[in-house]
Amino acid sequence: MKINSGEILQEMAETTAKLMKGYNTLSQIDEVEVGTTPKTLVYSEDKLKLYRYDRETPPTVKTPVLIVYALVNRYNMMDLQSDRSYIKNLLDLGLDIYVIDWGYPTKADRYLTMDDYVNGYINNCVDHICKAHKIKNLNIMSVCQGGTLSTIYSSIHPQKVKNLITLVTPIDFSVNDGLLLRWSKDMDFDALVDNYDGLIPGEFLNTGFEMLKPMMKINKTNGLINSLDDKDKMLNFLRMEKWIADSPDQAGECFRQFMKDLYQGNKLIKGKLIVGEHKVDLKNLTMPLLNIYATEDHLVPPSATIPLNEVVGSKDKELYKFQGGHIGVFVGGRSQKELAPAVFKWLKNRD
Repeated sequence: MKINSGEILQEMAETTAKLMKGYNTLSQIDEVEVGTTPKTLVYSEDKLKLYRYDRETPPTVKTPVLIVYALVNRYNMMDLQSDRSYIKNLLDLGLDIYVIDWGYPTKADRYLTMDDYVNGYINNCVDHICKAHKIKNLNIMSVCQGGTLSTIYSSIHPQKVKNLITLVTPIDFSVNDGLLLRWSKDMDFDALVDNYDGLIPGEFLNTGFEMLKPMMKINKTNGLINSLDDKDKMLNFLRMEKWIADSPDQAGECFRQFMKDLYQGNKLIKGKLIVGEHKVDLKNLTMPLLNIYATEDHLVPPSATIPLNEVVGSKDKELYKFQGGHIGVFVGGRSQKELAPAVFKWLKNRD
């Protein structure tokens, strides 16, 4: 094989020029911001903060929406940047939106349970919003693990939920379509929680998520190189990396029950889950349900989400198939053009 030194030198020169331009691009970036849509703090409890997104005009859907995100990541994925913000799109369409910020648990929170999160924090936020609006129930829009917690909440307190939307939410944990579901079945979560002294590090969980798609680091490196000479692309890349790195630690007792009772015992769909003083019966979930799953989701495969519609007591229930992955539900172009309007229309028709 003959080596063309001229081509090698040209490629080296182009790479060097791109790196120099990338250095100049990075030097122009002072701060990488995510979750910039204006909002106002309306309630707080322990580490939790409840925000209401600011509106300049009255909402066109009168019933407010409470967003319940997962504990393991930050809700601002739904508001990553102004031109690809699922939340901003819903606001512009006319929703009145609240969001729970779970905060960052510390050792003091190690004994928080699923009961504390479901019948404590979520319920207190619902009561605060209902009291402020002088209403008996509200809409819940929930995401991933937050969807599981909201499904449990809606089964225990169906009178407080007018409509329930679940996005990429695991319900049937018996399936083996994803590595996370397979791995979790053989892990000793008691030892894990105890060895970490009751507080599971966010970095530990991030490492596990990265192992689910080992080629992701290579793809990210290529993405970084390809965006070096484009400030907008670079900012998009950095926003995503900032969100990924911002993973809260997990309260040990809640994590222990969630993983043992759901991932290993599959007790929710079996009707055997106990949360506090409540036995969770999904037949008690009788409000309209919109269950959204992503076709290429490697964290929560469709087979773990779809069965929710088969076991709830709701007569008005709909499955929505989104062509994309777990994160693409919120940040992809299809999400902005297709999913946000569909969710708004579904809620408005039931307002």
